[in-house]
Amino acid sequence: MAEVVVFHHVQGLTPGVQAFAEQLRAAGHTVHTPDLFDGATFATIEEGMAHARSVGFGTVLERGVAIAEDLSPELVYAGFSMGAMPAQKLAQTRAGARGALLLHGCIPVSEFGERWPDGVPVQVHGMEADPFFAEEGGDLDAARELAASTDQAEVFLYPGEEHLFTDSSLPAYDAAATALLMERTLAFLDRVGRPAA
Repeated sequence: MAEVVVFHHVQGLTPGVQAFAEQLRAAGHTVHTPDLFDGATFATIEEGMAHARSVGFGTVLERGVAIAEDLSPELVYAGFSMGAMPAQKLAQTRAGARGALLLHGCIPVSEFGERWPDGVPVQVHGMEADPFFAEEGGDLDAARELAASTDQAEVFLYPGEEHLFTDSSLPAYDAAATALLMERTLAFLDRVGRPAA
């Protein structure tokens, strides 16, 4: 089984993020859900973005990196949207990473290094018409560049335009897309969680 750290999105550590983590636990994985916002949650993406800007995205990123220092290095790093920042940085820069799950977000690989590290599988999931994810020059383009740079990457697109479609506590929730994403996520975790032969 895998050990996973899940970084929440800009609306905070919502009940939907916790429910997603609980599904991973129910499948036998060890899951950590750090709170990068000290308990604050927000009703809209815009309110959450305003909070993240006031704290500073760099500060949020460094909080995620600092939390990981107290955990085993052999982690799968997962992030929802804004949470993809610390997840991706750690997967690219922290020795021992078992994999990365980037949900609703992806940053250009060059942000954290010259290339994606060998032996670190990654999945990127987003909706094909999500204005945050699919805008030109944005996350989807970064995901495609990542996938072109390594045979360890998979990019999955789902029909629809919702951003945080995997969060069951938000109006954007899409149960069918989330069920398929969860199936792919659990298969990924089963693969990367096996001890090395």
